[in-house]
Amino acid sequence: MYHIGFGKKSLGQKDVDELDAAWRRCARRIILSTALAGSGHPGGSLSTLHMLLTVYATARTNPKDPWDADRDRIFISHGHTSPGTYAVLCEAGYFGEEEMLLGFRRAGSVYAGHVENVVPGVEWTSGNLGQGLSAGCGAALAAKLHGKDFSVIVAMGDGEQQKGQISEARRFAMKYGLGNLVALVDYNKLQIGGDTSKIMPQNLVGEWRSSGWNVIEVADGHDWQQLYTALRAAYTGEGLEHPDRPTGILAHTVMGKGVSFMEGDAAYHGKAPSLEQARQALGEIGAPLDDLDALVEKRKTLVDPPKIHRIPEQPISIDTGTPRTYDLETKTDNRSGYGNALEDLGKLNNSGAGRTKVVAMTCDLEGSVKMGGFHKACPALFFEGGIQEHNTATLAGRLSLEGFQVFFSTFGVFGVAETYNQERLNDINQTNLKLVCTHVGLDVGEDGPTHQNIDYIGLMASCYNFRVFVPADANQTDRVTRYVASRWGNYFVAMGRSKMAMVAKADGSGPLFGEGYEFVEGKADVVREGDDAAIIAIGPMLHEAVKAHEVLRAKGLGVRVVNMCSVVPMDRAAVVSAAKTGVVVTAEDHNVNTGLGTLVASVLAEEGARCAFRKCGVRYYGASGEPAALFGAYGLDAAGLAAAVMELKGK
Repeated sequence: MYHIGFGKKSLGQKDVDELDAAWRRCARRIILSTALAGSGHPGGSLSTLHMLLTVYATARTNPKDPWDADRDRIFISHGHTSPGTYAVLCEAGYFGEEEMLLGFRRAGSVYAGHVENVVPGVEWTSGNLGQGLSAGCGAALAAKLHGKDFSVIVAMGDGEQQKGQISEARRFAMKYGLGNLVALVDYNKLQIGGDTSKIMPQNLVGEWRSSGWNVIEVADGHDWQQLYTALRAAYTGEGLEHPDRPTGILAHTVMGKGVSFMEGDAAYHGKAPSLEQARQALGEIGAPLDDLDALVEKRKTLVDPPKIHRIPEQPISIDTGTPRTYDLETKTDNRSGYGNALEDLGKLNNSGAGRTKVVAMTCDLEGSVKMGGFHKACPALFFEGGIQEHNTATLAGRLSLEGFQVFFSTFGVFGVAETYNQERLNDINQTNLKLVCTHVGLDVGEDGPTHQNIDYIGLMASCYNFRVFVPADANQTDRVTRYVASRWGNYFVAMGRSKMAMVAKADGSGPLFGEGYEFVEGKADVVREGDDAAIIAIGPMLHEAVKAHEVLRAKGLGVRVVNMCSVVPMDRAAVVSAAKTGVVVTAEDHNVNTGLGTLVASVLAEEGARCAFRKCGVRYYGASGEPAALFGAYGLDAAGLAAAVMELKGK
């Protein structure tokens, strides 16, 4: 691709001629790809095309090494403009043209309808509008933390500016001085439903300025000179009132630019041209028509899908230190165990040159999620996102791909239920996030049902790459925290609010999860032995299960108690073994329909393990009250669990 850079203040005629030629080739790819697929978004792709070509002609990129650590990061937030993105990446040399044209929107191909980071050159899988600027903030923050000089450009649509998450990201960028961040808005004034000013009126220039950003308004977003001048100012800071601040460029454009029947027509936001219309469009832009029929025929046959371009896993070198052990006389909450372990990780890994490894983020809940110790020990690596969970979730996910072990902590109802869409997109993007949520379940108590997150397992287990852990006490929490810090990938750790005693060994000689205990992913812990029945429990329910064991032992029943801290992946062998007792009861402070019990039931069915079975969990939204009272009301206390076992044994 013709490269210009920012060494000169304005474009020469040769630059304009080269860009014009590149535009014609890319516009052809947009028209062909959508027409051949019979679907896609050509209108926005054409309105954004001049901007994307100017960005790639000036940015520092490396098609031979798409993950080059020193590259400029280019995000496409309005992911439906994939035809335009793929066209420009093809122009830049990331992959071949025919591969993209034949594979676009085709099963088995990486060239999906919305941009995905399995395509070489695509930084971030998008499509869910409004999240791209948050991901850009994560990359821009990484540059500052690494001391690198790469820039971050986020291409966006004007319709998506209606999303509140963009306002969250703008504020974060200002607070943390992300002057290396540039937002480029395709201001074509049309969205899928029509005129943006009628669907949801906005003063875009005023909104960006009120956030404290530099704002450059480009009168003609199809004029190479105007675009170059604006981008150069944003990159270099020359002529800006605040060169150390992030910059937003709002470029006025025309939907479907260059094709007469598409221009200014909102229908072509998401409508592909027919083959006949494609011929007309290609003629209008001066592109050749002779290969259209041949491409149509080639798409009728199956082709080998291109190799998927996955994000390389980064080596993890973390000093996890020596676990803390809380004795049997100690009564504390799991979140304190987490906070203390996180503080240790910060002290061990963030001191000295080149040792910026662990980052922590929260949303106005530093004290509640026990991040205060880490904040004090590593003030430059603790980030307060404010009550902006959507932005922080996406930002944390992207930052985790930039060489850091990122811990994002908030209440479960905010970190999972409220931001499930963001965490799902993190998972699709193969991030490396450590999401640790406190205040889950009825254990939240008096805060009532709005804050009692009882659906976290069901939601996070739906994300294919998240591992889900629910530790039983502060000792196990400490070891789980250190474990996830030492691993690549997405991990979710859940815990309640209440203080609890430590789980003791069967003989009472000490804490079960203390010295000598090692947490193993996918491995259950047999806490108490027994062959007459089994209770499989998680979190605070393990304590009630141990009490139920004692109650039933007094009645002559030996009940096995299994701690399934690793909910995903689950110890299938432990479940099958429990079924051999003839009775299995699951105990969870969670929605009974979607949590531990449902996952255990699936294992029992799939393994053909026959037993009497009951799920004990939360069967309707909770009330405001002390956790112990709520557990009793839902049959989740020791008496309720013992009664469930006795009833099944009686049957």
